[in-house]
Amino acid sequence: MRKLAFLNQKGGVGKTTSAVNLAAALAAGGHRVCLIDLDPQAHASLHLNVVLGPDDPSIYDVLTGDMTLAGARHEVTLGPLRDGCDDIQHHDGRFCVVGAHINLAAAEVELVSVVGREMILADRIAEDVAQADEEHSWDYLILDCPPSLGLLTLNALVAVDEVYIPMQPHFLALHGLGKLLETIQLVRKRLNPQLRLGGVILSMYDAGTRLAAEVSEDVQRYFAADAGDWASAGVCETKIRRNIRLAEAPSFGQSIFCYAPDSNGAEDYASLAMEIDAARPATVPRAATHAA
Repeated sequence: MRKLAFLNQKGGVGKTTSAVNLAAALAAGGHRVCLIDLDPQAHASLHLNVVLGPDDPSIYDVLTGDMTLAGARHEVTLGPLRDGCDDIQHHDGRFCVVGAHINLAAAEVELVSVVGREMILADRIAEDVAQADEEHSWDYLILDCPPSLGLLTLNALVAVDEVYIPMQPHFLALHGLGKLLETIQLVRKRLNPQLRLGGVILSMYDAGTRLAAEVSEDVQRYFAADAGDWASAGVCETKIRRNIRLAEAPSFGQSIFCYAPDSNGAEDYASLAMEIDAARPATVPRAATHAA
C-alpha cells in the first residue's frame, strides 16, 4: 500500500482539489483508494458529498477515541451519473473517505498531553492494515492535510511514506516551499526515516505566462542542485492547468471525472495519476488490478 500526504501550509493552492481528484483518478484506474480528510474545514469530505454531523463517525473519533478507520469510512457517492462517470460510480467499495467534521479542530488541544500523540494515526493505519484481508486491502491511502504545520499535519507525516506539495507557480510560493521542506526533513530525521518527497505539483498553471515557467524552472533547479535529501525529488511533469470546472465540481459534491469528464481538469488529473502510479518506489510492490 502506498501512503501519500498532500501538504501545503498555504491555503487556496489546490491541495484538496489535488488529493480528491487524484484519489478519484486512481480509483477509476482500478485501484482501491481510501482518502482521509485531516482538515477541520472538511473540504475533501464536502467535495465528495460526505457531509457529517457531530455524531457521525469521523477522523476525529479515530484520533481521540476508540473508533477504527474501518468504522469511520464512508463509501463515496459520486452523485448523478454523467457521461464518463460509470467507471468509478459502479466500483463497489473501491473508493472510500474517512471524513472530517469541524470538531476535528479540538483534537490538537485534546491530544496535547497524550503520550505519543504524533503516532496515533500511524498506529490506527497499522491496525487497519493488520485487520484487512487481501480482498479488502487498500492500494492507496491518501491524506489531505490541513493548511498548517500543527499536530494533525505531524500525524500525517509520521503515518505516510510520500509527500506531495501542490503549489501555485507564484514567487511567494517559493518561500513557503522552504519551510515545508524543513518540516519534512525534521520529521524524517526524528520520527519517520521512510518519509520522502514525491514531488511538487504545480496547480492553477497558466502556460501562457512567463512567471509560471520561471517558477517551475526555479523549483526544478533547486532540486537538481541538491545532492542530499531532495536529490530524487522534483516538479511533476503534469501541470494542473487553471480550469473553472475544477472550482465548480465541489459545489456538486463530485470529482472532476463525474462533473466534467471532458474538461482540461479531468485530463490533467488522469495524467497526474498515471505519473504518480508509475513513480512507485521499488520497495512497494505493484498491486494487481482489482476486479470491478
